[in-house]
Amino acid sequence: MIAESRVRLFLSAVVALALTALPLPPWLDVARPAFLVLTVLYWSINAPRSGGVALGFFAGLMLDVFQGPLLGEHALALSIVTYIAVREHQRIRSKPALQQALIVFAALISYELVLVIIDGWTGRPVSSYARWIHPFTGALIWPPAAAILGYGAGRRA
Repeated sequence: MIAESRVRLFLSAVVALALTALPLPPWLDVARPAFLVLTVLYWSINAPRSGGVALGFFAGLMLDVFQGPLLGEHALALSIVTYIAVREHQRIRSKPALQQALIVFAALISYELVLVIIDGWTGRPVSSYARWIHPFTGALIWPPAAAILGYGAGRRA
């Protein structure tokens, strides 16, 4: 059972990374949800022992490698958000899907805020206001994404 869960976790993270790295037209890329962050949040909430902070760190590191920002920027931001999700996983998991989406929205805002702070500290130009669209689209797709990730798990996601 645990091995099956880890295989699902690994495969879903690889698919989310591929969806994140998939080239899109600029007008559509602005609204692309943070698929990998959503996947890591899902596993941190629903399987905190399999997912956890280590998954957040390594997924963030892979995101850094694929997107090319400052190495460790996404790893730190995702580790912080993942830590909070793991710590509060029982409270979050017991909420209905709409409330979970609002909590995920707050987590995605926190994630982007950490990235903005790191960009400011390193002297990199802070990108446009379009980066704040990602938390909205992520919160909108959270209920179907959680249902897809939880399909066949035998429990409510």
